[in-house]
Amino acid sequence: MIQVDIPGYRKLQLAHLVMDYNGTLAVDGQLEDGVREALAALASQMTIHVVTADTFGLAAGQLADAPVQLSVLPPGNQDVAKRDYVNRLGCAETVAVGNGRNDRLMLQAAELGIAVVLREGAATTTLAAADIVCTGIVPALELLSNPLRLTATLRS
Repeated sequence: MIQVDIPGYRKLQLAHLVMDYNGTLAVDGQLEDGVREALAALASQMTIHVVTADTFGLAAGQLADAPVQLSVLPPGNQDVAKRDYVNRLGCAETVAVGNGRNDRLMLQAAELGIAVVLREGAATTTLAAADIVCTGIVPALELLSNPLRLTATLRS
């Protein structure tokens, strides 16, 4: 579990990391450089989940050696399915990371929502739902490995 008490914000106790795949961990279905290493660094502190529509059909192969639990969603209502996934884990102990319009509800539901902007871009509704916006997935994951960065960004 990652714990950090952020002055003027709240105390975070994060046991689960839930992420989208395409546009968040990967571009055009290919995992971004440095993601495996960043996930490995977090795996001893949190359970890592990837919840995806798997647009390119490559998530399972790309994540085969990564310390994650992969869930591929069926078409339709994926925004609700992702939010419900976070709810089942426990919103108060979950950080969610995504970029797409279908990620906005899970970012809202999670105790901490992080939007990322890669080459695919990010939906403005998802940016508005996030607590933090990062310009890459590795910097977003490093926020969790270095929780004082969360404090620096979120304190009042």
